[in-house]
Formats: sequence, structure tokens, C-alpha cells
Amino acid sequence: MRLRRRGVRLWGAWILAIAYFWMARPDTASLWAGGAVILAGLIVRGWAAGVLEKDRELAVSGPYAFTRNPLYLGSFVIGAGAVVAGGRIWIGVVFLAFFVWAYRETMAREVGRLVDRFGDGYRCYRDAVPAFLPRLTPYRPPPDTAPAPTRFSLARYTRNREWEAALGGVAAMGLLALKAAGHLGQAG
Repeated sequence: MRLRRRGVRLWGAWILAIAYFWMARPDTASLWAGGAVILAGLIVRGWAAGVLEKDRELAVSGPYAFTRNPLYLGSFVIGAGAVVAGGRIWIGVVFLAFFVWAYRETMAREVGRLVDRFGDGYRCYRDAVPAFLPRLTPYRPPPDTAPAPTRFSLARYTRNREWEAALGGVAAMGLLALKAAGHLGQAG
């Protein structure tokens, strides 16, 4: 079931992306505003990927001190920026529905996996840090459960393949800019 849902999610994302680019009506203002929001999302994702040691250490520093899912939050911000850049705000409703459908179950499943892997350290973290919307002050784990803070590392960023999200953001903005300039046509 998991592989099937993952495949459906991936195909759904591609189908929605094609429909989005066909319906998008970008202009200079929407490109600048949306591009700024996309950049903010890429920064959040990049920061998170640069401190994350997947399946080795419980990440509670950097952006993980504010939200348990900064990679998903960054993806959401990138998607919101794409909605703005596309100049069709109503597309945001479709994006929001797809995002909730695609990630809600994944985030819930990850909680169980992380409890199994990191035990009480994760439970304490889970109880103090919101799943998605960030808290205003950074989480400070109790001294007896505190893993060493992890600083951003470009090697970790690269190993976690976060450059792919940055490349995707640049490609999307490039296609929207070409469409805004009239090189890719406009939807009716």
C-alpha cells in the first residue's frame, strides 16, 4: 500500500504540475513575489537538510527546534510561492488539498517510526514542538536527553540531495518567466 500511495502521490504531483503550468498566468509582479516566497521555502528546506543526519541522530536543532517537519514546511512554502508566481491564486485551493492528502499520513507514520527509533527523547521533543507550524522560541531538550546540536553542513545538504529542490525551483521559475514573456503561450 505504501509504495502504491507513494507512486500515486508522485504521478499526481506531475499531473498537477503540468496542469498548473498550462493554467498559470504569470506576470512580472507575480514572478517577483512568488520567487521571493519560493526562495524562503528553499532556505527552510536547505537549512533542514544541512542539519539532518537521517536515521542516525534525532534532529532537534536548527529549524527542527521550531517545527518537527521543516522539510515539509519548506515544501509547503515553495508550493505557496509557486501559486503566487503562477498568478492564479485559486490554484492554491488545489495545492492545499493535494498537500494535505499527500503529507498528512506520511507525517503521522513518521511519528511512530521515530518513537520506535529514538524512544523517550523523541516523545519529549514531539510533546514540545509542533508538527508543522513553527513555535516562536527554539526547543531546548532536557539536559539528560539532549543530543549534541548539529550545525549546518554543506556536505550534509548535498548528501541529503537537497540541491534537487533548488534545481526544481529554478526550473519552475524559468518556465514561468518564459511563459510570462510569451514564449510558451498562455492558457485561455
